[in-house]
Amino acid sequence: MKIAMLGHKRIPSREGGVEVVVEELATRMAALGHQVVVYNRKEKKKSRLTCAKTSLKEYKNIKIIQIPTIEKGGWNALVYSVLASVHATFGKYDVIHYHAEGPCAMLWLPKLFGTRIIATIHGLDWKRAKWGGLAKKYIKLGEKIAVKKADQIIVLSENMRKYFYDTYKRETVYLPNGLTVPKKRKVSAIRKQFGLEKNGYILFLARIVPEKGVHYLIQAFKMCNTEKKLVIAGDCSHTCEYYKKIKKMAETDPRIRMLGFVQGNILEELFSNCSFYVLPSDVEGMPISLLEAMGYGRPCLISDIPENLELAGQYAVSFKQGNVEDLKEKLQELLQRETTEQCASIAYVREKFDWNVIVKETLKVYQMQEKSHP
Repeated sequence: MKIAMLGHKRIPSREGGVEVVVEELATRMAALGHQVVVYNRKEKKKSRLTCAKTSLKEYKNIKIIQIPTIEKGGWNALVYSVLASVHATFGKYDVIHYHAEGPCAMLWLPKLFGTRIIATIHGLDWKRAKWGGLAKKYIKLGEKIAVKKADQIIVLSENMRKYFYDTYKRETVYLPNGLTVPKKRKVSAIRKQFGLEKNGYILFLARIVPEKGVHYLIQAFKMCNTEKKLVIAGDCSHTCEYYKKIKKMAETDPRIRMLGFVQGNILEELFSNCSFYVLPSDVEGMPISLLEAMGYGRPCLISDIPENLELAGQYAVSFKQGNVEDLKEKLQELLQRETTEQCASIAYVREKFDWNVIVKETLKVYQMQEKSHP
């Protein structure tokens, strides 16, 4: 098949979960012999958050089309989705696969010309605090257009599946993200650069945005009696004011280390050697960082939102979402335990979240007959 993917920022990149998913799907589909084209958002200069050059035209047998856009907040996604959709409409694709709700606002255009349209809803993005009024309305519009016009909608959790049926009476296909088998690494670079030792720190690794709940974690950690460090790895998205707030909170406790954006060997060492991983989020789609932590066999502490609980199953400790006191108590309990390798969680995620299986199932979705919907 000739397949187009759009809605992400750039690949190759770890700017967010959507970028990881698009890269995994596209590269694996290309390896199976499909002709895959992805629409990257063109940056004025190379970002430290991405390996993707603005001039990149091909990556692992994938054709890359660079779409110019503007850097300002929500306008970035809006301009990109319009221009990418116009270009894709005339690309003679068998399937155009939209990722994320906002870009779905334009999927009606290629659909109008008879192209088969698939939409993956990575999360209810209009709930995220970083978006203002206009952006929220555009994202919600994308959700509604996907419901009405997409041939098939893929969701990443059963909770999301229930949301679409309860809200719109729209049937969706549940198909989670996968896990690339992680490389375990001994402490080396993180000792030299940050003074970190195996089991000597708690890890938070995700974007520093309000819905990830880093502020709860810092408040709770400050009340804990421990010599271990709290490592916060990640960078801001559109909400750099929030990042500044978190940085200011962290400065009052010498045990807290903010590392900024990490990737490669550093990221692998951080996951491999942390005492445990914490994800205190308010809103999630399907948290890839949690999936990765479980793939490394690390104990995990998560907020009890449905998306986190569904993913982690019995292999994580949970606390009441937004409850700093409960989070503090759970942190203290885990700090007092001896850290152990969770081999069961490794087997669980490798069996349930195999990218090779998920790619094959996604290709089946591309060919599924359209069901009746509003």
